[in-house]
Amino acid sequence: MQPGIGQEPGTEENAQPPEVEVATDSLGRHTPRGTVIGFIEALADRNYSRASRFMDLRGVEQRAIDGEGLAEGFQRLLDARGNILPYSIISDDYQGRLDDDLPQARERVGSLHADGETIELYLEQTGDEARPLWLISRETVLSVAAVDVDEALLIERYSPGFLESTYWFGVPLAHWIVILLVAAVAYFGSWLIVSAVLFLLLKLWRRAKEESVEGVLRSFSLPIRLYLAVWVFVGLSERLGVSIVLRQRFSGLTVIIGIVAFLILLWKLSDFLTRLTERRMSRRGNVSGISIVLFLRRTAKVAIVVFGTISILGTLGFDVTTGLAALGIGGIALALGAQKTVENFVGSVTLVVDQPVRVGDYCKVGDTDGTVEKIGMRSTRIRTGERSTVTIPNREFSSATIENFATRDRFLFNPTIALRYETSTDQIRFLLAEIRAIMYSHTYVSPDPARIRFEEIGTSSLNLGIWAYITAPGFDQYLEVKEDLLLRIMDKVRESGTDFAMPSQTLYFTRDAGISAQKAKAAEDRVQQWREKQDLPIPNFSESQIREMRDTIPYPPEGSVRNKR
Repeated sequence: MQPGIGQEPGTEENAQPPEVEVATDSLGRHTPRGTVIGFIEALADRNYSRASRFMDLRGVEQRAIDGEGLAEGFQRLLDARGNILPYSIISDDYQGRLDDDLPQARERVGSLHADGETIELYLEQTGDEARPLWLISRETVLSVAAVDVDEALLIERYSPGFLESTYWFGVPLAHWIVILLVAAVAYFGSWLIVSAVLFLLLKLWRRAKEESVEGVLRSFSLPIRLYLAVWVFVGLSERLGVSIVLRQRFSGLTVIIGIVAFLILLWKLSDFLTRLTERRMSRRGNVSGISIVLFLRRTAKVAIVVFGTISILGTLGFDVTTGLAALGIGGIALALGAQKTVENFVGSVTLVVDQPVRVGDYCKVGDTDGTVEKIGMRSTRIRTGERSTVTIPNREFSSATIENFATRDRFLFNPTIALRYETSTDQIRFLLAEIRAIMYSHTYVSPDPARIRFEEIGTSSLNLGIWAYITAPGFDQYLEVKEDLLLRIMDKVRESGTDFAMPSQTLYFTRDAGISAQKAKAAEDRVQQWREKQDLPIPNFSESQIREMRDTIPYPPEGSVRNKR
């Protein structure tokens, strides 16, 4: 069919190449891991004819080298001076690892030392794309063939003959005994080294005795002990000449111990950090924060167990892809089902971290105001002025505008004094000076600022505006001081000879005496005296006058039951 006839444009260019169905090999040589496992199993069975089939013998046969003898010599070299990567690290894909620096058709699976040189153990892919075969490379085989392997192993020199001639699972019994002894020595030696180092640090380093530093050191002690034991175990077993067959069977265990050591480190660190945070929050009385910390610790431990189990199963050769996919789908379903719960939890974490309010604070959240009684994992409880309780979900509480009255260091005093229109300008000057003197003189009024100004000629009044701060320790004390200031201001208004304006129109009757002419004359005379002495406190008092007046008005006022001597 020609392009463009009976098919959409670009179909040929966009068509995906068909997937190649890879044929499996009876010996498992279609993947690098399968080749290594099959080769080790053949060595364990001492079937060197089968073991030779895992090597690329092209070019070796021309030199009249026996493949079986070469396989046997290969085993002795690996026993004496070689190592192979754990099976879990070797690729189990027919294409091999694509993220290393080697060519795609080559894999490095180990190394051995001979004649002072290091021989890298490579696998090479042979065959075609549909039937790939991974074999020990010709380069490696030729290098091994050139090495003399007559040297006796260290275990063979000192172990009884019957232990060498008795095989258990393809390995001489002597090697089993030695590797168990090596494991015990490695763990005891690492325990001794780590304990000695920890003891010296606690004795010689001053900071090591601090709670935070000592907790971190003890959290690392067991994981480092396990890592050191694994390192010593691998190194000793290789130097003593333990069979490569037995070492490969223990290689997976060493990887698992490494994973377990890392998981133990995470577990101990989460325990230590949460305990440290919990103690600090207890000293601060942050009960809600403690509950969040405990929840986070449980969540972290569950995650450590889940992902640790998946990692260990993958190391043992189980296919964890399906489990990961199920875990992902389950996590999505759980997240969708518990969306509101997660939002509330995030809101509670925000409240604990930012601390816009604390238990006992009086605050306003939206249209609700009251005292915070509890900040929980899901919601916050507020006790209102009517003594009812309002429960607000934390997702709403943390996203709302919160006004916290408990954090105020002083209270605003901002009344408007509305005077009658009959009030003269000198009467206003008198009131400005007298009320300003009250603000500067009162013990519980901050002088910065203590402002009173003639602000406005209103529709039915002449308005004086006050802007000052009351430095009371609490809301009840603020109300007391506010009451005292308002009473003093009323006294001054009466003293000036004027009065407060009414918010409605005033009707005058013949019986209304109006404003006091005598008091008005007295206020005007006093203002005239200020002018003559050039002491008019308008627009403000001098700094020396303010200092002289400071704290001259006693509080509580004279005559108060609380002012008895």
